[in-house]
Amino acid sequence: MDTIAHFRPTDPHFVADPYPAYTHLRQTPRPHLHTPTNQWLIPHHRDVSALLRDRRLGRSYLHRFSHEEFGRTPPPPSHEPFHTLNDQGILDLEGPDHTRIRRLVAKAFTPGRVEEVAPVVERIARRLVDDFVAAGGGDLLSEVAEPLPVAVIAEMLGIPEADRHLLRPWSADICGMYELNPDEDTAARAVRASVEFSAYLKELIRHRRRTPAPDLVSALIAVHDTDGTTLTEQEMISTCVLLLNAGHEATVNTTANGWWILFRHPEQLALLRAEPALLPGAVEELLRYDTPLQLFERWVLDDIEVGGTVIPRGSEVALLFGSANRDPAAFEDPDTFDVRRPPATNRHVSFGAGIHYCLGAPLARLELVTSFGLLLRRAPRLRLVTEPRWKPGYVIRGLTALQVEV
Repeated sequence: MDTIAHFRPTDPHFVADPYPAYTHLRQTPRPHLHTPTNQWLIPHHRDVSALLRDRRLGRSYLHRFSHEEFGRTPPPPSHEPFHTLNDQGILDLEGPDHTRIRRLVAKAFTPGRVEEVAPVVERIARRLVDDFVAAGGGDLLSEVAEPLPVAVIAEMLGIPEADRHLLRPWSADICGMYELNPDEDTAARAVRASVEFSAYLKELIRHRRRTPAPDLVSALIAVHDTDGTTLTEQEMISTCVLLLNAGHEATVNTTANGWWILFRHPEQLALLRAEPALLPGAVEELLRYDTPLQLFERWVLDDIEVGGTVIPRGSEVALLFGSANRDPAAFEDPDTFDVRRPPATNRHVSFGAGIHYCLGAPLARLELVTSFGLLLRRAPRLRLVTEPRWKPGYVIRGLTALQVEV
């Protein structure tokens, strides 16, 4: 079978275990053109790491070219609310706009603010885990993994508790557009969620302008550059949505996927229970071994060469994070899950690299260490009830549920 034929992102069997296919893709140094999505697949760690930092590629091309100049068809006008929201976030901006907005956002979303929120993370996680243990278990995904990061970022943003149930559905619908070749039903849901979420945040921002509070929305309103530059209303809205979407999708799936990994490696779970000090390094290993973000797209702004193959301007590359994190050229015994793997050598790319490195990585690590630690201590006999199933999505890859008993 041709090497590229192993890559079948719409096949449930591939989604459940894409790693054998990645092994096939890495057998040659060259990239592979995947015709169904018209993307060049980049499976090697060295190339993924280098291209994340290469300014000849971009998350967008609109800072240099029009759609027509770049040989691309503009998105349908009906998708405009999604693109207005998505394209003003720092994850999808390039050039001076990205630099300006990231610098301003970093003044509000500081390491100190993450340190300050640690007691909040502990309080929310403790309540969720205590309730879960008292109930004798249940769906770990919906009852612990999902509500924790949503509640944390909602509290940081200052969203009232009565409104927080709106956030997860909005986020899930918007994130559907990040899958490969989303259909019109997915686009319609994303557009609707973009309109509703934007309207909600617009009203919240207006309220905070009148009545500031000790929250992140008020901080985003207040930040300014030395020349007096501030964030526009749309930039604040897009930043808040990005903090929720990127900030909780990774944490949710790493939590559920991570426990599924631990249940399949009982000796590693026992080791982690016996030596809690291993937990920070174990979280990095969970992120490496089965990253929640399998693929990250970039546009080729100027011709590049990868593995002896020239990829021309106007192409799209698919950086395969899951493959890079299992590359034997970068990791010793990469298909072995090892909670003792030294963090200093665990150069996974799950949080990206370069100018788009995940701004929320410290918060995600804090949430993961806190929730895993509480469950390890308070549910020392936590066990799987039924083998889980994977959602159909491949790019953002996660389980439908994780039924466990304590």
